[in-house]
Amino acid sequence: MTEPTPGRDRLRELLDAVLDEENTRLTDMADHAFASPFHFTRRLTRDTGESPVALRRRVLLERAAWQISQGSSVTDAAFAAGYESVEGFIRAFGRAFGRPPGSTTPGSGTWLPAPNGIHFHPPIHLWVEERPRQRAGTDLIALQIHHDVDDTAHLIRMAGGLSEEAYRRVRAPGQTVLEWDGPEESVRAVLEHLVRAKEVWLASIDGADLPEPGPDDTAGLLERHTRVGARWIATVDDIGRRGAWGDRLIDALCDPPESFVLGSVVAHVLTYSAHRRQLVRHMLRAAGLEVDHGDPIAWLQDRHHDGGTQ
Repeated sequence: MTEPTPGRDRLRELLDAVLDEENTRLTDMADHAFASPFHFTRRLTRDTGESPVALRRRVLLERAAWQISQGSSVTDAAFAAGYESVEGFIRAFGRAFGRPPGSTTPGSGTWLPAPNGIHFHPPIHLWVEERPRQRAGTDLIALQIHHDVDDTAHLIRMAGGLSEEAYRRVRAPGQTVLEWDGPEESVRAVLEHLVRAKEVWLASIDGADLPEPGPDDTAGLLERHTRVGARWIATVDDIGRRGAWGDRLIDALCDPPESFVLGSVVAHVLTYSAHRRQLVRHMLRAAGLEVDHGDPIAWLQDRHHDGGTQ
């Protein structure tokens, strides 16, 4: 063990002690920093507003989220973060991020609320925000966004078990969710509107042209949904990270152009997506399929008990 480097930032020394791969216990951290556990904890908590153990746990969860977003398996990320079981990691991740680790995609948020602004910065560095933002430990919006995307994919896969005729059969004559979208009388029509709504709103947010309609068979819909779902998650996370819920979007895709508050756009998509997902469930049951209720409680619990590999 070497003595502290003369003239080096003492807080940096303490952070190094917290985050060293071998310092898995408080006593290890304190020894690394040449301090008693009591004085080590008091100094770091005073300077960062966070206990050493809590800071280490949070930063390693942030690193795990980044690793998963880059293609690491949940299992590998769990053990790299120091968890003894994948199940324990999944529970901790879900409590911290408000979503299961398996839902983390490129562009998903990987920072957790921090009183000190200290965060993991890839590949092995730290980042310190000048003005740390405070957010609830469980991000309710993130949970709803990820549940919506996962549940839509689940329903498209279920619809793949129908015959082509049953998939396109009119089951609710005259059914209209939003007047400007036209009738949604079949499983195919409701699922297509579920996917296209995100495609159109993302085009508006990005200032892009109105997207051309894509394939509407279940394989084509699932491919479209996979692409737009990842972009939607990343876009909403970016809005939240920038605190831009009150920003206004001038939607040139409307005729005439209209102005919308970004937060209201996200609420709109979530509201009508939830409605359409339940409509699809009713239609699938009428077609003779056994369908769950789409409850976000059950969704999160299922992922907490998931084995965890990507």
